[in-house]
Amino acid sequence: MSTIKRIGIVLKPHQPDALQKICELAEWLAKRNIELIGGPEIERERIEHQTGCRIFEIEPDKLASQADLIIVLGGDGTMIATARMLGDEGTPVMGINFGGLGYLAEFRIEELFTGLELVLAGDYRLDPRVMLSVELLRDNQTVTRNRVLNDVVINKSALARIIEIEAELNRQFVNSFRADGLIIATPTGSTAYNLSAGGPIVYPSMNAIVLTPICPFTLSNRPIVVPDDAVIELKLKTDNEDVSLTLDGQVGHPLAIGDRVVIRKSRSAFNLIQPANRNYFDVLRDKLRWGR
Repeated sequence: MSTIKRIGIVLKPHQPDALQKICELAEWLAKRNIELIGGPEIERERIEHQTGCRIFEIEPDKLASQADLIIVLGGDGTMIATARMLGDEGTPVMGINFGGLGYLAEFRIEELFTGLELVLAGDYRLDPRVMLSVELLRDNQTVTRNRVLNDVVINKSALARIIEIEAELNRQFVNSFRADGLIIATPTGSTAYNLSAGGPIVYPSMNAIVLTPICPFTLSNRPIVVPDDAVIELKLKTDNEDVSLTLDGQVGHPLAIGDRVVIRKSRSAFNLIQPANRNYFDVLRDKLRWGR
């Protein structure tokens, strides 16, 4: 018998088509004595009014600790936001693709119930994805701490000049990158902004991080692949420019000269549920349209 007794649901914002599907899911789970609890963007009253279905709503920061499994109805953006929301909880996540590309949300909406049957039967693979812990320091004081699944990006605004970012790896000087910015990407994030900037695709289970300069001033500044257990420190050397630190493309902080960004491997991973027969290269061929 399945050990899953409570399933948390995370909904893509402003996704009205998902309301009816949530109701169907709640009824399907109730027949199997499994409770459905709602997390971010769940509008309980609207769901009850439009569908007649009751969803127990819970605070986002408590969802992961009170659920045995989390289902995300959305695209990769919702999956990435969910990864940060989980904190250090290792709750498995099943992504149902309501979005576009779907690198992370691998189950199609048509596969929701058949996929859940397999998960409840234990017929699935758990794919732990590396996450990064990020700390922004100003005058040796912590401005913010966060975690990312995809990437950490330092970049300038459209009108700013080239910026200079000094990089160290385990306290060893690497380079002073003069560029439009710098991307620090996980294997999961290697197919996101990193790929657009000319960085390599890294297989998801690799223990690696990629440093990719954005439009470098010197063409010999190429992407670098380093071990994921390394501590990376970035220091902004440019003054009087509009420069930002962006986390997963969803959270931003303005930077000032001398600010330091310290990046290290997070203690916990993002545990992604995948179909047992899914081939990562099938996903790449489909999403990147190789050979078409």
